Amino acid sequence: MKIVDVKLGMLKVPLITPFKTALRTVECVEDVVVILETDTGQLGYGNAPATAAITGDTHGSVVEAIRTIFTPLLLGREVQHLNRICGEVQAALVNNYSAKAAIEIALYDLFAQLHRAPLYRILGGDGNGLTTDITISVDYIDKMVADAKRAVERGFEILKLKVGKDIGLDMERIKAVYAAVEGQARLRLDANQGWNPKQAVLAIKNLEEAGVVLELVEQPVSARDLDGMRYIAERVQTPLMADESIFGPIDAFEVIRQRAAEIINIKLMKTGGISNAIKIADIASVYNVECMMGCMLETSIGVSAAAHVAAAKPCAVTKLDLDVPSLCQYDPVVGGVTYKDADIILSETPGLGIERIEGLRPLDN
Repeated sequence: MKIVDVKLGMLKVPLITPFKTALRTVECVEDVVVILETDTGQLGYGNAPATAAITGDTHGSVVEAIRTIFTPLLLGREVQHLNRICGEVQAALVNNYSAKAAIEIALYDLFAQLHRAPLYRILGGDGNGLTTDITISVDYIDKMVADAKRAVERGFEILKLKVGKDIGLDMERIKAVYAAVEGQARLRLDANQGWNPKQAVLAIKNLEEAGVVLELVEQPVSARDLDGMRYIAERVQTPLMADESIFGPIDAFEVIRQRAAEIINIKLMKTGGISNAIKIADIASVYNVECMMGCMLETSIGVSAAAHVAAAKPCAVTKLDLDVPSLCQYDPVVGGVTYKDADIILSETPGLGIERIEGLRPLDN
């Protein structure tokens, strides 16, 4: 199976309600989609959102990297040489993680199709029992409580609350949501780097003393402040999870070495794709550290790839935050993974199982 063409498109999907964090507000998911065509007729799909505040990637940078760097590297290559090609993709330019992820997802999709099995089986997984949380965006207290109740009614048993804009108001938000869903759903907290270390300690201790039980607190301080993360971890009972602090395997090792967090969040758009995500999961397993498989605000192409990787690494990946398809008004991706609110169902179709993408706008080469 040889790669004979690389095509690009744009995909835009409106959200049910605006996605609000300490860093940004987004009203729709918008991805660059890459399609790798082969001489056997199979297509491999990948995607990349623009998340400049986190990864530094914009739609323009993703398109340019794929057109000028990756397309010449890929044309004429045999898909069976997956590891060699992925190594070359990672070494071809620094950073540009989302562009690399889009290419790797499409390559792994084709590799699994070559071997006529779903990706998770090619990676050694069984695909059973995948369930995700759902995000409750930072907002007015009444709105967050109402959103949390609706999520519980839909069958979600884990809610991730976005906070980090106003720490005093954050405490009121968290306590109100906790009181509304106590006994029905577990809470995770994501500050998106919105606090400083002392604020985080005071806030988390306040919640602990108030009887608010949190499954974890995600990235309370700046991504590079591992000393601050460790300062918090040493002073609170609630587990910390590193997200923006983790891009590649070296970052994961450093967080573990410094004991800056008890949990690692793996996102394909930060790791540059599947190959490094697998390495991070394996490193975490060696040190008996839990991982979450998360996603950016992206379409179900990348979310599905993340679900396949999570299914392949169940000993390391014990938590899922793959909720974007449930936040969208519709899923334009036909075939492959099925999302039924909290449940994620992997199909037996080879690769990612994508049949087609509706509403994809081609980009002229």
